[in-house]
Amino acid sequence: MARIRLQLLFQRGHLFEWVPICLACGIGAYFSLKFEPELAVYLGLASAAVALLVVSRVLGDAFGPLAIGAALVFGGTLLAAHRAHDVAGPVLGWRYYGPIEGRVVNLDRSASDALRITLDAVVLEDTLPERTPTRVRISLHGDQSQSVTPEPGMRIMTTGHLSPPGGPVEPGGFDFQRHAWFAELGAVGYSRVPVLAIAPASDGDAGMAVFQLRMAAADRVLDVLPGDTGGFAVAVTTGARSAISQQALDDLRASNLAHLLAISGLHMGLLTGFVFGLLRAGFALVPPLVLRIPARKMAAGGALIAASGYLALSGGNVATERAFIMVAVALCAVMVNRRAISLRAVAIAATIVLLLRPEALLGPGFQMSFAATTALVAVFGYMRDARITIGPKWLQPVLGVLLASGISGLATAPIGAAHFNAISHYGLLANLLSVPVMGAVVVPAAVLAFCLLPVGLDWIGLWIMGIGLRWILEVGAFVAGLDGARSFVPGPGGVVLPTLALGFLWIVLWQGRLRVLGAVPVLAAFALWGVVQRPAALIAENGALVGVMTQEGRALSKPKGAGFIAKNWLENDGDPSDQVQAAARWHRGDRGAPLQNLYVRHLSGKRAIASFEDCNEGQIIVASAKITAHRSNTHACEIFDPPRLRETGAVAFYSEPDGLKMRTVRDVTGTRLWSRWPDTKTAGQ
Repeated sequence: MARIRLQLLFQRGHLFEWVPICLACGIGAYFSLKFEPELAVYLGLASAAVALLVVSRVLGDAFGPLAIGAALVFGGTLLAAHRAHDVAGPVLGWRYYGPIEGRVVNLDRSASDALRITLDAVVLEDTLPERTPTRVRISLHGDQSQSVTPEPGMRIMTTGHLSPPGGPVEPGGFDFQRHAWFAELGAVGYSRVPVLAIAPASDGDAGMAVFQLRMAAADRVLDVLPGDTGGFAVAVTTGARSAISQQALDDLRASNLAHLLAISGLHMGLLTGFVFGLLRAGFALVPPLVLRIPARKMAAGGALIAASGYLALSGGNVATERAFIMVAVALCAVMVNRRAISLRAVAIAATIVLLLRPEALLGPGFQMSFAATTALVAVFGYMRDARITIGPKWLQPVLGVLLASGISGLATAPIGAAHFNAISHYGLLANLLSVPVMGAVVVPAAVLAFCLLPVGLDWIGLWIMGIGLRWILEVGAFVAGLDGARSFVPGPGGVVLPTLALGFLWIVLWQGRLRVLGAVPVLAAFALWGVVQRPAALIAENGALVGVMTQEGRALSKPKGAGFIAKNWLENDGDPSDQVQAAARWHRGDRGAPLQNLYVRHLSGKRAIASFEDCNEGQIIVASAKITAHRSNTHACEIFDPPRLRETGAVAFYSEPDGLKMRTVRDVTGTRLWSRWPDTKTAGQ
């Protein structure tokens, strides 16, 4: 006990960095539950947290922080629960087809490159206001040449299909229902009918005014820089990605340059750093002034104002909010004479983000951003304290960029591979050729364009900006075209990333030789990832697709249709094949595939289901429409049709020594606020 006490006392002065970790543990615990706790549970957690804070005063300096940490874990659970209930709203409980009316609050593009419109103040035919979703999102397909161009704040109407947000495409997969719940999306769908304008944007709404300013800025950029260069410029200035092609996006992802599209810590840091340096240099040019004012603090204040404007212009999405908070913490530290770059500053930023949006913990943006930042601050902080230098002074800037790219790449690679199932092998090369151009050309040119805007000469800055962005696009295309530029890995189990993160954070934050113990969970996480077992068979939640694992890879039951599901299954397998290639592995004939000692048949379409009469023992029948009882011997085989799948969600079969084990989405996610099982009544209904 004496040794433990000494170890704990040795951590004094470095405990604040554990605050966001404790909050994250509580938040993660809430989202991992398979049921929605009752009010009594939350009251018990709150009482326990208060009691632990009182007990911490009794336990003293050594053991008291442990009680505070436990209280923060309970607080994280309560925080996530409050946020989940606070955003509760109606969720469409049926498939809807008819008129859709609402106000445009966001514009983006889907994975199929279709324009998507997010609407609020929604009106649906024959739907009571209390059952109408707060927001809906529709994709525009078909011939839209007669449609009005949607503008921010415009009230529009169309006719389309809407349905509740779908669940995970497989047990343990990405939960779009949960994502939509926190985005307050109560329905998603599409329209093939032209969009009509009912009323123009109304004045007086500050949010809409900013949105309109963003779109006006995007239009101006595209007037000067057409094509993918303009789309790239719009993305890094306003956060809108609807103007860049899917091919350019794929090249940037394959070359590990997609992070340059998001307005993240890199962009915010480059912008504020440039403005900070520019203001300090400007003050220094006026000696009588610089001798009488705190120039460094005023430059930090000016940079903070620039960051605030950038946040507003970008639309204030989660990634940009996170970047702004991190930059604001650093600049405020400068203004109060504290060290701007430290693990404490990173912890403050992470804590603020989790307090505002606890659900951000589950997203790759939060995880990758703070993993990279923590690793960079830890390594460069250690080098600073140990007075370690790399190379001669004239070469240190280049070596610094190389080292920073390597550190951030290593820190984020496992997270990116876990979420996107891909590893870019030449990402370091691409970033070395691109990031300096972003900092030295693109960001200063963007600031120049803004400064010249009042006199109508912003095209000069945009033209210079385009040179840098074209270079980055060409680097992305070149690296993506190299042999072996990208490899694919299977998705890990649910415990892999949390275990990896806790081990990494223990190594970084624990003081003393015991930090080496953090290597144990890190190695355990990679070991678990290496032996991950993919399902032997998968069934989509609507019965539209079936996938059976074969020696050549997963065989899909059809070459087109349900493309989003097929893409996700293959990516989670670590399979680079497309749907057509995977469908070629399926046994045609009677549209079936062997599965151990069973046989899987897929009945897709009304004709196939109408001709189905009976099934044999040892068969699994999957149908895209309901199979009536008189057409089948339901005791002879397993039947998965839409009525059954609505109760289970997507289904997976795993190969076990004693046979196949079935696991459903409902088994994994349970019944939560955002669940839409037939027999559940949630706050959103």
